[in-house]
Amino acid sequence: MLDYEQEAARYDATRGGTPRARAAAAAVLGLVPGEARTLLDAGCGTGLVTERYARPGLRVLGADRAAAMARMARARVGPGVVVADLRRLPFAAGSLDAVSTVWVLHLLPFAPRVIAECARVLRPGGVLVTTVDKDAGHDVGSDIDTLLGPFRRQEPYDAEEPLLRHAAAHGLRPAGETRFTGHGQGRAPRDLAARIAAGQFASALVLGEGDTDVLAGRLAALPDQDRPRPDPVYRLIALAKDPDRAPAPDSPTAAAR
Repeated sequence: MLDYEQEAARYDATRGGTPRARAAAAAVLGLVPGEARTLLDAGCGTGLVTERYARPGLRVLGADRAAAMARMARARVGPGVVVADLRRLPFAAGSLDAVSTVWVLHLLPFAPRVIAECARVLRPGGVLVTTVDKDAGHDVGSDIDTLLGPFRRQEPYDAEEPLLRHAAAHGLRPAGETRFTGHGQGRAPRDLAARIAAGQFASALVLGEGDTDVLAGRLAALPDQDRPRPDPVYRLIALAKDPDRAPAPDSPTAAAR
């Protein structure tokens, strides 16, 4: 996984910037009930998406494990951004109306624990909005996708089917879905090869000894080395907490906010 402490300063510029953030925020808000009064962006990163959740009557909070990311998000969103492990959120059980996890779970082998923690902090009737099958969204049928196919992780951490099972075990049920475009995220062969060599796709690709070099060579043989292929399309699902779900106990670090 990337070192997000070091990645923070360049993160937005290499991830589609404002157009992608605007599309993501609009899609999330479309799945957040209008009566929601609190929304936690879990894994908020630099806050570029988080700040776009602002709407009348909605208090927006953020949490990220990387202090450098959280500092940038706090400058955009305000003091409601905290540094926290998503497996131990510093919020009381049943204290939040909505939680979002966008482009997060695909990075985490402990994604089921994050789902459980999001369910804990949601009030009965609250909603978790999350991306699923994120890396599959990049499969646009391009020549790059053909090369990556044999190396793709067969059981991604954010695969929808197991995610839904884990969610159901914590009283979260499907309540809607949507899609949005990852503007500026179309991949070009030369840049992708460099990012793979830097270890940026450890969660998406399974690369054995020598595979990185093999894949780099195949990418280098593709035409139009600096032409991005089509932008990905991501899926978001909403999971609503059962209205009669008994509150789970607070985690040791939880505190009402």
